[in-house]
Amino acid sequence: MADAEVAGVDAMSDAAAGSAADGVRSDGEHVGHVGSSGMRRKEVGVVGQEERLARVALGRILEPGDARAGAWLRAYGAVDLLRRLTEGDESLPGVGRQRLQGLRLRAAERPRAQQDLAAAAAAGARFVCPGDREWPAQLDDLGETRPVGLWVRGEADLRMWALRSVAVVGSRACTEYGAHMAAALSAGLAERGWIVVSGGAYGVDGAAHRGTLASGGATVAVLASGVDVPYPRGHARLLERIAEQGLLLGELPPGEHPTAYRFIQRNRVIAALTRGTVVVEAAHRSGALVTARGAQRLGRHTMGVPGPATSRYSQGVHQLLRGEAVLVTDAAEVIELVGEMGELAPEPRGPVLPRDLLPRPAAHVLETLPAGRAASVQDIARAAATTSDGAVARLYELQSLGFVERHGDDWQLTRHAMVSISEAGAGWRQEMFGRPDDPP
Repeated sequence: MADAEVAGVDAMSDAAAGSAADGVRSDGEHVGHVGSSGMRRKEVGVVGQEERLARVALGRILEPGDARAGAWLRAYGAVDLLRRLTEGDESLPGVGRQRLQGLRLRAAERPRAQQDLAAAAAAGARFVCPGDREWPAQLDDLGETRPVGLWVRGEADLRMWALRSVAVVGSRACTEYGAHMAAALSAGLAERGWIVVSGGAYGVDGAAHRGTLASGGATVAVLASGVDVPYPRGHARLLERIAEQGLLLGELPPGEHPTAYRFIQRNRVIAALTRGTVVVEAAHRSGALVTARGAQRLGRHTMGVPGPATSRYSQGVHQLLRGEAVLVTDAAEVIELVGEMGELAPEPRGPVLPRDLLPRPAAHVLETLPAGRAASVQDIARAAATTSDGAVARLYELQSLGFVERHGDDWQLTRHAMVSISEAGAGWRQEMFGRPDDPP
């Protein structure tokens, strides 16, 4: 993250980063929880159209990370809060008349929610909000600073990808060493089937994204602008590649541009979305430290890559390492810390979701994988009649659920997945033809 993204840096307060308790909110949403030890979530249905449109509209009125607005949203729900801001003169707790008037002026000038949804669809994006099946429950740990919703561009399922993700962040003005370490570490994570999340900025962020893409891996860029606004402009092509091979996401509606405040608030989403954050290079006031401190407050793993003792670009990292951060030098050490399904962790007992509950695109790709041997992405895409990028998106979803594993550039069914698929096939045959000892 850019060094200029910083300052006043601890804008993510401890209260803002506090975890949401399991249960049901006053607005009816089921809440999950994620910690460094693992993940627990409750399945929720799809949000109704009125709620969705209200959240889209609120995204134009409220700035990201506004804890007071988050408290209103929790107390009144999206539909009633929008009504209070657009109709009548009802007061809202904890806000002065001048600020409330400013919010109501923004509400009066906002474009219609349907227009934002149409603009997003034209850019190949969608709106995901709490209550949707694609919503990552770990974002609920942000409490009252939880995003109102996220704009997502790309084919993959955000919730599934977030289950197995690591943030790799650092200074915009990085050294050649920092760029090399970010790219190598990210490529190593991708080759082991992990999703690399970063902020799309120059320096370490860009190196992390490029290293992942070069290895055929999956990466997510969390933006401080609309997902249809390439920023920085010099990364327009890189961001387009990420949209094709990974995901772009952000809180800002279509057409919105970044500000210093929005950069800082973007960092809290990176920290909450992932299992852990690795800081590669960061000066004392780097925005990457905002992400790392936010991750620590949320109970996520925080890691740092050491640099030369004399380098000012590593001073912030060394400061983290003197605290609670863990020193790492390669992908294997990162996975050893964050992995529950990684190569260095105990083998999972089996897929975490029954095969018949898989989304149709993922189930279709699963059916094309041969038993007992690995297959290339190109062969899988051809068999599934989809694009290579589409196949990669589905394969990472399947990996997050324990069905497949990556071996170099190839993919293969896990041993437990082969057993479950074999048993499913046997059950189907018994249902169709009866057991061998069944009477005719």
